[in-house]
Amino acid sequence: MHDGSRIGLVLHPHRDCSGAATQVATWTSTHDVELVAAADDVHRLALTGVTPVAPAELADSCDGIIALGGDGTLLGAMRLVAGRPVPVLGVNFGRLGFLTEVEGRELDAALTAMAEGRSTIESRSCLVVRGPGWETVAFNDVVLARVPGEGMVDATLSVAGRRYGHYRSDALIIATPMGSTAYSFAAGGPVMSPGAEGVLVTPSAPLNGIDRTVVLGPQEPLKLTLPATAGRPAVEVDGLVRGRLGPGDEL
Repeated sequence: MHDGSRIGLVLHPHRDCSGAATQVATWTSTHDVELVAAADDVHRLALTGVTPVAPAELADSCDGIIALGGDGTLLGAMRLVAGRPVPVLGVNFGRLGFLTEVEGRELDAALTAMAEGRSTIESRSCLVVRGPGWETVAFNDVVLARVPGEGMVDATLSVAGRRYGHYRSDALIIATPMGSTAYSFAAGGPVMSPGAEGVLVTPSAPLNGIDRTVVLGPQEPLKLTLPATAGRPAVEVDGLVRGRLGPGDEL
């Protein structure tokens, strides 16, 4: 971080992070750094010393992002700047905080370390996910999840254009190494170092077909195809419902 920088705040959508936001605003005001946040958040928390901007400007114009919340807030901030990667500092004000690097009480020290060049940046891979008529990215995982009354998750996996195998399960989890410690791990998948490369495909409560985690290379495109007799599973991206798939759809 240097003088003249523009730093963006991404805030938990419900928790009151105004105290921490004010703390960051006080710090930036003494270091010639402009602090910006989404206009809705600035107005919701009546923040002072923070410039309200549109979310698109937040993603396109900042030299770095500070995410105040939990793991979900951090993942949202990373998705926000995926097209123009800049450093993202996660500060835990949530319940889990497994991914966030800094606790709220350490915020001042973390900002000072950044200003003095004593911080390090760790790169993280993501999944590029294409569904029917949409595309997004996921830093933890993409999940096809059974919807009660809508049948099990029924999908055929193809890798680099070749049929690999079939799944019939309660859920099917496609995870990054960073996401290997989340739903995939709970479903019995292995833990991968965030510094490793690869994609994990893990079924949850499999009925038949592949019943163990498959680890694929980072450059191997994979496709999941739902047969004509399939149900309508939900698609979750980093824990957020993105939509539904139906018979014949591909992910």
